Amino acid sequence: MYYSTVYPSPIGKLTICCDGENIAGLWIEGQRYFKENIQNSVEDSNLPVLTAAKSWLDRYFAGKKPGISELPLHPLGTDFRKSVWKALCEIPYGTVTTYGKIADKVALDTKKDQVSARAVGGAIGHNPISIIIPCHRVVGANGSLTGYAGGIETKLKLLRHEGADISGLYIPAKL
Repeated sequence: MYYSTVYPSPIGKLTICCDGENIAGLWIEGQRYFKENIQNSVEDSNLPVLTAAKSWLDRYFAGKKPGISELPLHPLGTDFRKSVWKALCEIPYGTVTTYGKIADKVALDTKKDQVSARAVGGAIGHNPISIIIPCHRVVGANGSLTGYAGGIETKLKLLRHEGADISGLYIPAKL
């Protein structure tokens, strides 16, 4: 059984889902892959884990830097996707990294010779816990702001909010 609540944020309505004890999803309204692995949920904004997630988001949007480890997370996905999402959790506030660097990190962590940056991009695109698992901090090697399921403008807003240097980043002409 999954439970959900809605959180009104500066970037739009967010839907948070949990299994009763762990956060399983956080999606921006209109996001691709919305509730991809969670088809049904019951509205319940009073569960302690959902209250904790809303408090985390309150602090985040107030300019604080709450730790990811403060929340029990249980994203649903393959082992590969989970290894990518774990790597995302290590990207510090206010910084960006590339798909290639995440691929290198995942290869090292999983003891593989190499991992495709394209496969990493696919896993990042399916991140079910947006913002908390910071997929918005990943950009193309050339500074391209591609691949954010919540929309490129939202990605830019989050990076600006975190104080990231976006001077070398750009929105590609053709997405």
